[in-house]
Amino acid sequence: MSKRIKDFIDGEEFVGFYLLKEVEAKQTNSSIPKDYLDIVMADSSGFISAKYWDASKTDIETFGPMCLVKIQGSVQIYRDKLQVKVVRIRKATEQDGVSITDFIRSAPVSSSELLPIIDQAIASITNSEIKAIVTLCYERVKDKIESSPAAKLHHHAYYGGLAYHVVRMLELGEFICRQRPFLNSDLLKAGIILHDIAKPVEMVSEYGMVLDYSNQGKLIGHISMASNWITEAALKLGVDLESNVVLALQHLVLSHHNLGEWGSPVQPQLPEAVALHYIDAIDAKLQMVEDILNITAESEEWTAVIRGLENKPVMRLKL
Repeated sequence: MSKRIKDFIDGEEFVGFYLLKEVEAKQTNSSIPKDYLDIVMADSSGFISAKYWDASKTDIETFGPMCLVKIQGSVQIYRDKLQVKVVRIRKATEQDGVSITDFIRSAPVSSSELLPIIDQAIASITNSEIKAIVTLCYERVKDKIESSPAAKLHHHAYYGGLAYHVVRMLELGEFICRQRPFLNSDLLKAGIILHDIAKPVEMVSEYGMVLDYSNQGKLIGHISMASNWITEAALKLGVDLESNVVLALQHLVLSHHNLGEWGSPVQPQLPEAVALHYIDAIDAKLQMVEDILNITAESEEWTAVIRGLENKPVMRLKL
């Protein structure tokens, strides 16, 4: 049985089956440049950076993203992080008896449990125009949400991650609406469901792993796409584009990242938009912490740095 990436320790050698999440052919900076493969290898417990030095042209043509392989390698420390030096690598064969689904990270709760919760949240919206617009937007990607991640790297970056993110936000939103009854629960539910609704179109993913961004994702982005979908839904339903319903839904989506450098053209200026931004942030950031703890060996006191937390590591404090 292959050793889990989460359990790798410095200095050990291993042989096992893993999934190549990312593969890029590069050249060394030596006086006579040599080709090598810069790899991110993964299994259901996490992922790790790896290098396959002196790669041949055949190697470069053979190994790519989403390739299931058998690797012989050694674990090393490089710049305070574990890294794998690949000694030998080959593609997995049918005779090896391994399946790509064995190496996929998934949300802690299955999509079959998450999607009915989202359906129920939509059904509970009392404003008929809000409910109709949310329903049309959701139906555009409902078949993709089951597997879609919520991001490429930062948070919920795994199979079913987007649905898990939305459901956790709905739970937070329900609590906050009880605590702060001045908030419009219909708008907040709608904003939670719509804020990342275009992610499955923005990202090209397979088994919950983002392989690339689509042309729409690169040129427009999920925030602008979702705002456009709201307009299209309103036109289809005959809802006045100048109405407060359309204005509020677009503002919720357009402002949920808060700052221009984070992708939002406007800052939150409705009560529900302020709540949406912080609900999104708290779920995303706590998930970053939970995810990195889950892929950090129990023997390690500190995690690797978390980019979404100002490049700070987290300590596993034992009391």
